[in-house]
Amino acid sequence: MIVVCPSCGAKNRVPEEKLDSNPSCGQCHQALIRKTPIELNEQNFSNFVSNSDLPILIDLWADWCGPCKMMAPHFAEVAKHNPHVVFAKIDTEANPRLSQAFNVRSIPTLVLMNKTTEIARMSGALRSSELQRWLDQQLNANARS
Repeated sequence: MIVVCPSCGAKNRVPEEKLDSNPSCGQCHQALIRKTPIELNEQNFSNFVSNSDLPILIDLWADWCGPCKMMAPHFAEVAKHNPHVVFAKIDTEANPRLSQAFNVRSIPTLVLMNKTTEIARMSGALRSSELQRWLDQQLNANARS
């Protein structure tokens, strides 16, 4: 399984059974599996999404958005409990081309990706339990297809 380092962007081969063992990057030695959301932007997005074998849940948000701020701690909380999913945030104001590419109409918008394929999308703020339930449903549905 290929895991892209959130610190330096290096591609790392990690056996799936080792994902829970806190693997570190072979290049920069930082943690490969973070239990906090990472920041994606127009510079690192393509490398990260195209090369990661883990599903990526992206929160498209903006600093001025009240519901986005309300959901942020819930997104971070769910990230702690899902080491086999990369949790990422994209600031739509700082990354307008990504916002356009995702065709964002309202924020917050959650997009679940498998490499460059969008698996599911949800707009609106969710609490931790709602977010976890939605994520589980999407991952289970994707595993069956």
